[in-house]
Amino acid sequence: MPRLVGPGASWKAEGMPAHSAGLLPYRFGEGRTLEVLVVHPGGPFWANKDDGTWSIAKGEYEPGQDPEEAANREFAEELGQGPPTGPRIDLGELRQPSGKLVRVWAVEGDLDVESIVSNEFEMEWPPRSGEVASWPEVDRAEWMPVTTAKRKLLKGQVGFLDQLVAQLQEAPGSGSSQGM
Repeated sequence: MPRLVGPGASWKAEGMPAHSAGLLPYRFGEGRTLEVLVVHPGGPFWANKDDGTWSIAKGEYEPGQDPEEAANREFAEELGQGPPTGPRIDLGELRQPSGKLVRVWAVEGDLDVESIVSNEFEMEWPPRSGEVASWPEVDRAEWMPVTTAKRKLLKGQVGFLDQLVAQLQEAPGSGSSQGM
């Protein structure tokens, strides 16, 4: 029998893992260093946390929905602008420590992180206070070298960086770039 799982969650069949899809924009910065765009979650729980808390812009989707369309939708909701256009690199799917399955595509592009406007969520804060407050789902986005992103990302998502580096190194004419 289906049940509602967690705040803001959708109906899931008992025992079925949630599925998320996301986009990982990348670019070649100064000195051809590979940089990726990652986001920091908003809200009071994450306010003073940094290493190991950042994420790829992503969100859940329902069975039967197209995961790549979900990735585009979630990117737009979390960053307030459409995703970069261009060829996508399918980085596959990884099971997260929570059991959730996350699928990610990389896309080369650029984005002004100063202009992001995230959707918001509401929750009771402080806990058991009866007061409801709103926060942005993403409080900031940042371009960072892959080496830095490996330290900043949630541990279950680091494998997507390794996959991106491997696929870019295999691409014809890619050569070796610093920071990969």
